[in-house]
Amino acid sequence: MQHLSQSPTDPAFVQNPYPFYDRARLAGDFFWWDDYAMPCAVSHKAVHAVLRDRRMGRECPPELAPAIPDPLRPFYDIEAHSMLELEPPRHTRLRALVLRAFTSRTIAALAPQITQLCHDLIDRFPDEPFDLLTAYAQPVPVITIARLLGVPEDRADDLLRWSNAMVAMYQARRTQEIEAAAVAASADFSDFMRGYIETRRRTPANDLISTLIAAEEQGEKLTTDELITTCILLLNAGHEATVHTLGNGTKTLLEQNFRTITDTCVEEIIRHDPPLHMFTRWVYEDVQIGNHRFKRGDQIACLLGAANRDPAVYPDPARFDPERSGPQNTSFGGGIHFCVGAPLARLELKIALDVLFARCPDLQLTAPPSYGDVYHFHGLTRLMVSAS
Repeated sequence: MQHLSQSPTDPAFVQNPYPFYDRARLAGDFFWWDDYAMPCAVSHKAVHAVLRDRRMGRECPPELAPAIPDPLRPFYDIEAHSMLELEPPRHTRLRALVLRAFTSRTIAALAPQITQLCHDLIDRFPDEPFDLLTAYAQPVPVITIARLLGVPEDRADDLLRWSNAMVAMYQARRTQEIEAAAVAASADFSDFMRGYIETRRRTPANDLISTLIAAEEQGEKLTTDELITTCILLLNAGHEATVHTLGNGTKTLLEQNFRTITDTCVEEIIRHDPPLHMFTRWVYEDVQIGNHRFKRGDQIACLLGAANRDPAVYPDPARFDPERSGPQNTSFGGGIHFCVGAPLARLELKIALDVLFARCPDLQLTAPPSYGDVYHFHGLTRLMVSAS
């Protein structure tokens, strides 16, 4: 396996990681990323295979689980109940309970609310140049998921702040300051959700939290700790990736001068410049994939951003093609951990972009966009535009 070195915090890489992926892909389906000390699946075929192979998963083998330092325990206590980090049977039970509440009918019913929210936000756009991320791309998903769960949307700023602090724990630039902020956010977020869940236990409402409380699978319900973690996961995942995708997608559409938003166009936005570039799997038993053998305890990184630009399955993959056909992109993961919020993300993107360009046909960039030092996420720091 070829060894390659590339700092994930290097400014040039942060702004454009795709040339490195192209170089890595020349080495085959897998390469060894020295900076992560980890093998990486880089082709669409290899990423697809690893994501769906049941001999691998998200949960660390117990004999390799690291000791959690006491100062970080509030953060990892929440992670301990996350279906994103668990395997069957716990994952099966948690996901089944969530899916009983997070139905396609529930999501489809949000369309009028999302549409009105987009119009309300656009009504407040200033006449001078402004940051579309803070004015539009951030509030659309965070207010939508808050309304869906049934938490007060006037706490959206707190939810956004807590979520950003917690998600920073997964970034390559993680520091002690980031860890301390994540721990504080974890405690505040958990306290807020615990109080709100207890309120909903006493007085159920027509919201996702009440539905999650009532959901039952073979006689089992979610515990309070599981409910807290699930709500935090839905809030964090429900806005973080969508904010980045909405920002990245708007940037691309403006650069390409393309403004007709179809389902195919939305899928191309999700493929072309995705918000999450790496997703890892632990190996549970010895396995061979292609020409490479992996042993129990190995950890493999699936480079989603690289798989989405694989020329073996996407002709001229760097080109944005709003009518592109081809295999399913990897941006939502795969296998049993396929993103439970994918239908909501697609709906938000379709409505938000459609309304934005219908209301603001003269929208244009007023400053070069730049990406943040947030790898393995990939999102803009700001998107300065003029609407008139």
